[in-house]
Amino acid sequence: MRFRHPDGSTVHLAYCTNVHPAETLDGVLAQLRDHCEPVRRRLGRDRLGIGLWLAKDAAHALVTDPSALRGLRCELDRRGLEVVTLNGFPYEGFGAEEVKYRVYTPDWADPERLEHTTSLARVLAGLLPDDVTDGSISTLPLAWRTACDERRAQTARTALRTLAERLDALQELTGRSIRVALEPEPGCVVETTRDAIAPLTAIAHDRVGICVDTCHLATSFEDPHTALDDLTRAGVPVVKSQLSAALHAEQPHLPEVREALAAFAEPRFLHQTRTSTAAGLRGTDDLDEALSGDALPDAAPWRAHFHVPLHAAPAAPLTSTLPVLKSVLTRLVGGPHPLTRHLEVETYTWQALPPELRPRGRTQLADGIAAELTLARDLLTDLGLKELP
Repeated sequence: MRFRHPDGSTVHLAYCTNVHPAETLDGVLAQLRDHCEPVRRRLGRDRLGIGLWLAKDAAHALVTDPSALRGLRCELDRRGLEVVTLNGFPYEGFGAEEVKYRVYTPDWADPERLEHTTSLARVLAGLLPDDVTDGSISTLPLAWRTACDERRAQTARTALRTLAERLDALQELTGRSIRVALEPEPGCVVETTRDAIAPLTAIAHDRVGICVDTCHLATSFEDPHTALDDLTRAGVPVVKSQLSAALHAEQPHLPEVREALAAFAEPRFLHQTRTSTAAGLRGTDDLDEALSGDALPDAAPWRAHFHVPLHAAPAAPLTSTLPVLKSVLTRLVGGPHPLTRHLEVETYTWQALPPELRPRGRTQLADGIAAELTLARDLLTDLGLKELP
């Protein structure tokens, strides 16, 4: 979906396909048919943006076979879909029964991460619509915190500089400008937007910036205005933003609140949980850990890294951090000029919701994704953006 900003520029809105498990190119093609096109039809749009997730094997197939890349591009066109951004965070196995810490490997100190992201950039250059020259790729924020020492951190920074040089060369070759965005996430080396400033200014290349994920920002209790002000002052570009909402518990000391939270503690994804105390941010790596005993202080609200549907907040006594998303979006695109032009709805946890909240089949999932995109569209038009055909 495209929108015209009051300054005349185009802002793109997509939804991320990492909600649909697929490791191979055939799986990606099936996604377009079974999920993406039905969402587009529900929205009554001739064109729908998708933030494509390409696992290692799918990316390799596309970058080594020009005919396969042309075939994917034709299939996107045929189904009324377009791609300006990729989710390059998960490397493989995101549809596995247990993902947890595996999503952080390989990290930016491992050669596989550089090669995979280079492949994604080459693929994206071939997928961009004819009238679009700028693409974006979100990626993991260097590494999980326990997997990184100073030597590996230096290796990671060197890899990102090498990537930036390759992206320069790619633009010279194709005329397409691809940028990569570190996505701060709780528990990682770069957990917050503030954590991103030092490594990104050290890399010092405009090809490498930040992806502001509004669930992650809210989980870490970051103030949206302070976060974006700090990035602006440091000259760190917001390459893209993922529109998502975290799980919020206002009174985690109450037994009924803990019972409600326990329904969201599930075995597939990691749900880092945080609370803000007078001594600073406290947290656990997962929700079940927070709920066991006194692992986390419960005198103040908790937030958990669980991407809940934007249009459907959990039932009381829980809620979501949708207000944080709205504040971030206002700052990103509500000013005289957009701070980013790539927005991506990313709720990958539909099938990890408590059983009674999970969509039953493709039809309900498509309905839910369309409802999320409708909410995002309404937020954008309320900010003065005009939806384009």
